[in-house]
Amino acid sequence: MDLKRTNYSSGAPLEEKVGYSRIVKVGPFVYVGGTTSVQPDGTVYGENNAYEQTKYVLNKLVKLIEEAGAKASEVVRVKVYATDMTKGSEITKAYSEIFHDIKPLCTVVGTPALNRPTQIVEIELDAIIGSYV
Repeated sequence: MDLKRTNYSSGAPLEEKVGYSRIVKVGPFVYVGGTTSVQPDGTVYGENNAYEQTKYVLNKLVKLIEEAGAKASEVVRVKVYATDMTKGSEITKAYSEIFHDIKPLCTVVGTPALNRPTQIVEIELDAIIGSYV
């Protein structure tokens, strides 16, 4: 098995400053770090709206893994960090719209805060290219 490592950047300024990648691909394994609903212009999409933020982030993540050669159907794990666990039904509604039939592992964890007060969710995921039949 070829375990060549490839790092992918989303272009966020902190990635280079701090020294991290948005995606790390090792062989067929694709790992995406915590991603929020910050848009390219720096604003938060869906401020204070858990459903809108979750949907936006998941769509953003699917596009990112596609750049690394994976598909949504190859996602095996999703981790959601939420600042307001009372919004769980909104988060799971958006999640189900993409992953209901794929059924990856999913963990939702409460966290006291994210980088900006209007952010409710941060999501990371893992995919394995070629894992879905």
